[in-house]
This record gives sequence, C-alpha cells and structure tokens, in this order.
Amino acid sequence: MNEQAPVTAPVEQRTIDHVPLDERHGRARDLFTVWFGSNIMLLTIITGALATTVFGLPLWAGALAIVMGNVVGGIVMALHAAQGPQMGVPQMLQTRAQFGSYGSLLVVVLVVFMYLGFFASNAVLGGQALAKVTGLPTNWSITVIGLISVVATIIGYRLIHRITAFLSVVAGGALLIAFIWMIGVNGVPAGTWHTDGFSLAGFMATLSVAALWQIAYAPYVSDYTRYMPKDTGQRAAFWGTYAGCVLGSVLPMLLGVLVGAALPTSDTLDGLSTLTRGVSTGVFAIFAVGIAATNAMNLYCGSLSTITVGQNLFPAWRPGAGSRAVTAVVLFVIAIIPALVSAEDFLANYANFLALLLCVLIPWTAVNLVDYYLLRHGDYDIESLFERDGGRYGKFNWVAIACYFIGIVVQIPFLSTTLFTGFAAKVLGGVDISWIVGLAVICPLYYALMSSKVSAQAPVPAVV
Repeated sequence: MNEQAPVTAPVEQRTIDHVPLDERHGRARDLFTVWFGSNIMLLTIITGALATTVFGLPLWAGALAIVMGNVVGGIVMALHAAQGPQMGVPQMLQTRAQFGSYGSLLVVVLVVFMYLGFFASNAVLGGQALAKVTGLPTNWSITVIGLISVVATIIGYRLIHRITAFLSVVAGGALLIAFIWMIGVNGVPAGTWHTDGFSLAGFMATLSVAALWQIAYAPYVSDYTRYMPKDTGQRAAFWGTYAGCVLGSVLPMLLGVLVGAALPTSDTLDGLSTLTRGVSTGVFAIFAVGIAATNAMNLYCGSLSTITVGQNLFPAWRPGAGSRAVTAVVLFVIAIIPALVSAEDFLANYANFLALLLCVLIPWTAVNLVDYYLLRHGDYDIESLFERDGGRYGKFNWVAIACYFIGIVVQIPFLSTTLFTGFAAKVLGGVDISWIVGLAVICPLYYALMSSKVSAQAPVPAVV
C-alpha cells in the first residue's frame, strides 16, 4: 500500500489502494453536486436529441422515454455507488472479487475503452463548442478541451469535486437560461409540438439509450464514493448519487429532445445555437467548460482502471500520483486521435458506440450487483484484491466469466442498431429489449451458480 498522505494535499496521492477510515471525508450531498454538475453538458444534450432526430419521436414521446430510461437505469447505477463507502476501493478493482484477479482483466480493459470512447465523444463536442465561441480551428479546440481534462485528472479527486460543485450552479443556470430563451424569448417553430411519428421501436430505443447513460456510470460511480466515511451508509450514498445523476441527466436531455423536435434536420449544436441566439455564446462557453470537467472524470477513472490492470500484472508496483499523471497523459493521446478523426461523423458513430457499450456492460453489472448485495452482502476481503493469485477469490472465477459471455450472447438476438438487428428484434418490430433480457437472464443464473460456492467460503476478516 502507499504511505498515508494527508487528505489536504493539493494533489491526490492515492490511486487504487484502499482508503483507510481515518482518511475518509465528505458528505452524501457532495455526491449530488459531483453528478449533477458533471452531467449538464453538450453530450447529454446530444443524447437527448437522438430521440427526435435519429429515432424520429414526437416531443412528448421522446421526453417520456428519456425520463423513464434515466429513472430505471439510475437505480442500477446508484446501487454501484453505494458500494464505495463500504469498501473504500475503486469499482473496477472490486471486480477481482467477482471474476478473479486475472479473470477481471477482460472486463476492466473493456471499461477502459468505454472511458476512452466517452472521452473522445466529449472532446469532439467540447471542441466544436469552443470553436464556435473563440473561432479557433475545431481540432485545436478539441485538443485544448482534452488538455484541461488531463490537468484536472493529475490533481485528482478533490479538484474534480470542487469543479463539479461549481458547475452545478453555473451550468444549471445556463441550462435554465437556454430553456427560457428557446421557449419564451426566441420561440420555437410551430411544428415542434406535433404529436405524430410515434413508434414503439423508437420509444424503446430512446428508453434504452437513456437507461444506458446511467448504467454506463456504473463502473466508476464508487470511485467517487470510496473516500466517503464508512458510516455514510449505503442508502445515503445511493440517494445522493441517484438524485444528482438522474436529475442532472434528464434536464439537459429534455433540452436536446426539444432542440431535435424544433429543428430535426439540423445539426444539434447548430440547432441549439440558433434557438438560443442572443445568449448562445455564453451558453456554449459554459457547456464547453462542463465537458472538460466531465472528461476529467472519464480520464480519472480510466487511469484508475488502467492502473488496476498494471498492478494486476505487476503486484509489487505501488502506483501513486506520478503513475496516475503518466497514465492520464498516455490515455489522452490514445483517445484524442479518434476524436480528431471522427469529428465529422460524430452522431452516427456515437449512436453505434452506445449500442455496443450496452451489450458488454449489462452482464458485468448483473454479476457485480448480485454478488455484492445478494451473495456477499458487502463483506469482502480487501487484502485479497491486491494479491496476484486473487487470495480467497482466485485467479479466475469461471462462473462469473461464463455468465458474462452468456449475458452478451443472449442479448445479441434482441439488439436493434444501425449496424445489426437481431432476429428477435426484427420479430418485435425493431424494438430493442436486449439489456432487459440480459439482466433477467444473468441475475438469477449467477445467483444460482454461485450460492453454494460463496456459502462454503470462510468469513471475511474486518478491514479498517
């Protein structure tokens, strides 16, 4: 383990090591601001706009699907956040307890790619917004947004919390002004409020995208609760994260739904600029800063996950702040290349990225939640998580690995994307219920197969 560092240090010293109880700090309401502020950004607006642009829904149906998807997906996400105060370690490190020390590597690597995908998506939008405000070339703007994120990642946890608390007020105000300007000042086209065009396939696709938005946070929400005092409790951690993330996502997504309904054939950013003329420069500037903060969260958690892989392969390594800094720079370089290349075809690439992400995340979240809440009830041997042979959890848990791949396979027939539509989705008229099927199959399957194995293990020693 690293030497203890004072919690007041300007640069966070810890990376993936266990946070001792005497270093815990913060309150549950801090979790609200970190997720509320970080979600009010352009990528969230773009995601909401998919409802009325890509999926062709009327405003009312798009808004309803967005709310329902976030409310349902948020439950899955926040259940992961509640694990942080109890365990005091990053989420993907804990994956070793379910999949084994080496078995977890596949899932952790996939999650790193997820972080890079979101980083690239955010960088594109942030760069486009900054270019509109400053007149800089888009590629230079993308790079600037990325570099700001790198700096915040290097400084660490406390700075990210402070920035997102600030954004909760500033970006929240900008969002309110955007709504007022679009509806009350500039007005929207009369056709915005039309009610035709509803399709069940589009509704379910929108609901799935909104649910995925929440579920995609599952691999790293406990990274931001692991410093919380253990007596914070699972319920407080759950509700602080749930309220912040769901409300912070629904509001900008509804703005995106409105922009898409008003100007369905326009680029979403151009449409937002048109509808908020008069205040668009300020709105875009604030949302661009918001993207830099959110990308710092992506890069921070991506760095922790990458370090998790490295420490698994080299267990004697004791990564600290310097390791996080180097890792962040390397990941930035890797992510910025697709951001620069895909800027022109962003919307199509982003929609397909979300569909693929949903397929690979669902079986992991099912295994993790069943293991934590139903089988082990939060009792884990933290020391074993840092042992190369996995300690009590072994190198490979073939039950979890098998369930993970089964979870992917059972979803494939129900997938409905622009790249691939499974036979079951075709029978359902293009409705995508793959993630529901994945959860419904893997949760009971993993519980049944692992119950006897967990019961046979000795009690876990307490960790302080």
